[in-house]
Amino acid sequence: MAIDTILLAVGPMDTVRADGLAETVLEIAEPLDATVVIGHAFTKREYEEFRDELGLEERVENVDPDAVAEKRPPVGDLAEMFEEEGVDHEVRGSLGDVGDEVVDMARDVDADRMVLGGRRRSPAEKAVLGSVSQDIILQAPCPVTYYRDLDVME
Repeated sequence: MAIDTILLAVGPMDTVRADGLAETVLEIAEPLDATVVIGHAFTKREYEEFRDELGLEERVENVDPDAVAEKRPPVGDLAEMFEEEGVDHEVRGSLGDVGDEVVDMARDVDADRMVLGGRRRSPAEKAVLGSVSQDIILQAPCPVTYYRDLDVME
């Protein structure tokens, strides 16, 4: 199975591990000349909370998710890293339930591999709060590389 497209699914918590995520993706993308899709899914509530901070005036009903994703950290930093390395990349945004949207995004871009980061949680925390990363891994239409920054134990 050839790897032509890699979806790097990121969220706001990934700013602390952006370098590690980029390195992980580059290990795959560079030798295979694969395209990287930097994907950021966000909820309506999340958008409303950060739209003023990002200088966006549109209400959630009128927003272009791709344009919002481009402004949301760590997407810009990742795009810059891939640009510096000469790796083809694009940015995709999505609005809705984060887990479902990331899985749909993987299908939409026909991802051959997905990379996502996560944080360490106890079994009790997972039971009470759920785990978006775990949901994505279980529903993903392609193999997933899970990146956990061992220096960041949240």
